[in-house]
Amino acid sequence: MPDTQNDNFSRLAPLFVVLGASLWGIDGILLRPSLYGLPVPLVVFVESSLITVILSVFLFKYLPEIKTLNATQLWGFVGVALFGGVIGTMSITKALFFVNFVNLSIVILIQKLQPVIAITLAAIFLKERPPRVFYLWAGVAIFGAYLMTFGINSPNLSTGDKTMVAAFFALLAATGFASSTVLSKYSLTNTSFQMGTYLRFSFTAILMSIIALSTGDLQHFGSITSQQVMIFFLIALTTGGPAIFLYYYGLKKITASTATICELAFPLTAVILEYVYHGHILGPVQWIGVAILFAGILKVSGLQTRQGN
Repeated sequence: MPDTQNDNFSRLAPLFVVLGASLWGIDGILLRPSLYGLPVPLVVFVESSLITVILSVFLFKYLPEIKTLNATQLWGFVGVALFGGVIGTMSITKALFFVNFVNLSIVILIQKLQPVIAITLAAIFLKERPPRVFYLWAGVAIFGAYLMTFGINSPNLSTGDKTMVAAFFALLAATGFASSTVLSKYSLTNTSFQMGTYLRFSFTAILMSIIALSTGDLQHFGSITSQQVMIFFLIALTTGGPAIFLYYYGLKKITASTATICELAFPLTAVILEYVYHGHILGPVQWIGVAILFAGILKVSGLQTRQGN
């Protein structure tokens, strides 16, 4: 007799990816700006280490699962931590530093390439072959994301002589996050999403400890204010660990290609929060872009559900 409850949860898998990505948008607009005065390696190290400690408490019963993983799976999660937790996170922050968090056009524009890179990598390494209509709706979603961000205007690339440097780090970030999506899908094949979440952060913490030590940024640990400590805990308990937890639950049940389109909920949430909290009012064309993006995500999610059945 088929497990109807599990089937229903499988149909909702894209929604869990959307929820996880939406939490990242909340992180970028409401929480992470309070940490911008700290060195980037220190921020990523403290965040990943704190989440690892918390997960060690809540996922204690899953820890013996580590013994069942082979070397390929473990190295897969090391790659996830390297490309997503280290390269992706540090590169996007570096790119934003170079444009002073004011002129974000070049960074946001290049980030729109992330789904294209992820879908290409998924086709090469995971042998994913979505139906042709998938690419149509994926393109619609990416086009909607562009309209939502820029409207009918061209991106403003006038960031001075730092434009090319910012563009380089933005491209590196897009490649890192896209690679992390594909590696996560591969590594989760025979691993629970709980263990996948734990390994993602624990390996990131180990790698970042090495980087922060080598750069001397750990010496600035004492400069973290009490308010920033609270921000770190808020991230760990909301947009950090829980976001990846939801994301991995969904990713385990859908293709990497579908997941990377659902991740466009990240900029969708960020743009809407910019409007609500910072008064950056969206124009009519941008709201049309929001609708197009939302429709594209729904269509891609629907294709995944039908394909899964």
